[in-house]
Amino acid sequence: MSQSPTNFCPVPVEQQPINEYQELKESWFFSWVTLSKWEFARKLFWIWLWSLLISSPIAAASFPPQKMTLIFLIASGLGSSLFVAFTLIRLYLGWAYIGDRLKKTKIVYEESSWYDGQVWEKPVEFYYRDQLIFKHQVEPMIKRLQKTGVTLASLMSISFVSLLLIQNFT
Repeated sequence: MSQSPTNFCPVPVEQQPINEYQELKESWFFSWVTLSKWEFARKLFWIWLWSLLISSPIAAASFPPQKMTLIFLIASGLGSSLFVAFTLIRLYLGWAYIGDRLKKTKIVYEESSWYDGQVWEKPVEFYYRDQLIFKHQVEPMIKRLQKTGVTLASLMSISFVSLLLIQNFT
């Protein structure tokens, strides 16, 4: 029996966009975006809190906490926010990569470990299925990450401007 062309997929199972999406969704780190809004915010807050262990001594070297307490607090908070920003960027890149693979009509894949790049055009059924997954599962995650990134960038900008203003008045 021969397989119908619409059911045959030469792409290795682990490189098929739907399986890459499933793996990403179930991974420890990338699944954070699928959590509720408050659980996701709590994860980011913990990153911010733990990174204070790194940013606070660096801020203390520039702004002695005893003399410049407010500036020290803002600087260490900004330093910690960079770790959250890097986390958001990594999450965004992972979800955007999967989204891009789901949206495309062609899949680029490696047939073996010899870097022999191949291209396979998705049949219409695969393409529509992938579009539905992108539209209803992946795109909301990408939008959530974008909104979170804009919020974080706004908070960091406000903190930075506050830092500059406070420094100029002291």
